[in-house]
Amino acid sequence: MCKGLAALPQTCLERAKEIKSKLGVLLQKPDNAIDLIIPYPEKTEKKPEKLQKPTADEASQWRESLDRVLTNNYGLTTFRSFLQSEFSDENIEFWVACEDFKKIKNPVKMATKAKKIYEDYIQTEGPREVRDSVNIDHFTKDVTLRNLVDLSPATFDLAQKRIFALMEKDSFGRFLRSEQYQELLVN
Repeated sequence: MCKGLAALPQTCLERAKEIKSKLGVLLQKPDNAIDLIIPYPEKTEKKPEKLQKPTADEASQWRESLDRVLTNNYGLTTFRSFLQSEFSDENIEFWVACEDFKKIKNPVKMATKAKKIYEDYIQTEGPREVRDSVNIDHFTKDVTLRNLVDLSPATFDLAQKRIFALMEKDSFGRFLRSEQYQELLVN
């Protein structure tokens, strides 16, 4: 058959070109292709939002609740940074992923995102299990798994509430005592 590059007979070169041509045709997206069958992710470059540093008075209001921190973009970023410094950012990453999931309207995108959230943060022995899975009880895992059968924006609500309560009870107090937060109070 076709052996050695230097002594390639013309028929081998022609055969290679023919195969390359056929592969090229197969890889092209037909004009009448339906995007729902094979979704192509949209590549939109979002410019990072410039975060407005809160005044000392605004930051002091964060003491009232974790919810106040998480609903403020600067607060969320600061809290995430604090959790990263403690190597416990999987909780906030899961919480944010759940918030993003609730905004999805397209059923295909919803299914893809739900699978990713479950595999990354909840599934036992998932890819992030070693360090990055969230700490939820088996009951919550089971409820969440059942919710995956009939997706809705509320699919991860129980797990998200458990993680919020964990962050509120455990990390939030340390965050309020952290240097990162204390620096915001002296503006």
